[in-house]
Amino acid sequence: MDVAAHPRPVATDTSTEDQRLRYAGVRALSVDLVAPLSDADASAQSMPDASPAKWHLAHTSWFFETFILRGHVPGYRLFDERWAYLFNSYYEAEGARHPRERRGLLTRPSLPEILSYRRRVDEAILEAMPLILERCPDLLELGLNHEQQHQELLLTDVKHLFAQNPLGPAMWPGAPFGKSHHVSTDIVWHAGRTGPVDIGFADSDFAFDCEGPAHRHYLARHALADRPIINADWLRFIEDDGYATASLWLSDGWAWLKREAIAAPLYWRRTPDGWENFTLAGWHPVDPSAPVTHVSFYEADAFAAWAGARLPTEQEWESAALPHNPLLGIQLDEAGAVHPEFVPGTDGISSLFGNVWEWTSSAYRPYPGYRAAPGAVGEYNGKFMSGQLVLKGGSCASPRGHLRASYRNFFYPHQRWQFTGVRLAKDL
Repeated sequence: MDVAAHPRPVATDTSTEDQRLRYAGVRALSVDLVAPLSDADASAQSMPDASPAKWHLAHTSWFFETFILRGHVPGYRLFDERWAYLFNSYYEAEGARHPRERRGLLTRPSLPEILSYRRRVDEAILEAMPLILERCPDLLELGLNHEQQHQELLLTDVKHLFAQNPLGPAMWPGAPFGKSHHVSTDIVWHAGRTGPVDIGFADSDFAFDCEGPAHRHYLARHALADRPIINADWLRFIEDDGYATASLWLSDGWAWLKREAIAAPLYWRRTPDGWENFTLAGWHPVDPSAPVTHVSFYEADAFAAWAGARLPTEQEWESAALPHNPLLGIQLDEAGAVHPEFVPGTDGISSLFGNVWEWTSSAYRPYPGYRAAPGAVGEYNGKFMSGQLVLKGGSCASPRGHLRASYRNFFYPHQRWQFTGVRLAKDL
């Protein structure tokens, strides 16, 4: 997902050196994430929805070069004029680009060349930081948040790639996982807010433009589950023939299930010793207490029907999350094991931020009064507001500090290679 942003003024007490350090830290994490990869690992593309790791590294650098260095730093010379064609993503205003489904054919430039490109861009940004903060602080903020999105995409794309290998390679062999917790099989329901609530982003910090404008929404009486659905719940769904009961499924979902022969979450396999799932640390037994992940909207909706509940709307979810600290939860802090695990809540509701993106029943459509951001950077939201569903809350692969209650992620209902999961809701 690539999106545009609301302009964000740089605070007057934020020093140039602070911004240099923040920029360097965000950019360094991307490089740290690819450290275990070979050039071949970083060049391969496992499906059209995914991109090679080195493409992510180059595209995020292209963003800074194109929209900040080229546009606002006099005298900057492009690293390689031909690369704009290779590493543009969807920006029609920036001209022709290499087809998305053929990014895996770009064996050249090599990974070392891409890393050299990043260093050149970083040196130019850091040197020009005072000018950038004067001329286009909003674009700098957008670029950093854009890079954080691609850090999550990079990890999920590498995971999908490695899962295609019969050897089941680990990106981080021997990476530690959290201890399994005892989780009650019973869901505790928490009544949500009722009546008019304010939804959407409405303060002075950064947000993508699809998160606003803030507006009033009416909520009927409802309740949310105290925790995301865990693997133990999903195993019962499988054992009760949830994947074979047509009455639980939307028509499109049932057709998808039959066409793709779906019988379990993505990356699950049954062995003589039980179920295993593929992780960035290789194959591991399914942890019954961990939040279920890599399920589609179709699966989430069918599970909710099986459980006698429904999926929350994005407004129900957002209103429940507003009092919670988005810095908490299982999120990406550094290179290493990236996998959801159960964390008990301190106020009755757990894992609203981090762990897994939670499907909602809400279509990804514009809020009342929405206007796309001006210029090329406004292309990434409005034109994608068709046929996709909203997910909320972030995941174990979301960089910490990147999330907020108003954040709107969005995917097509069949997609499940991201860390997607389920929280139930019900009417009262």
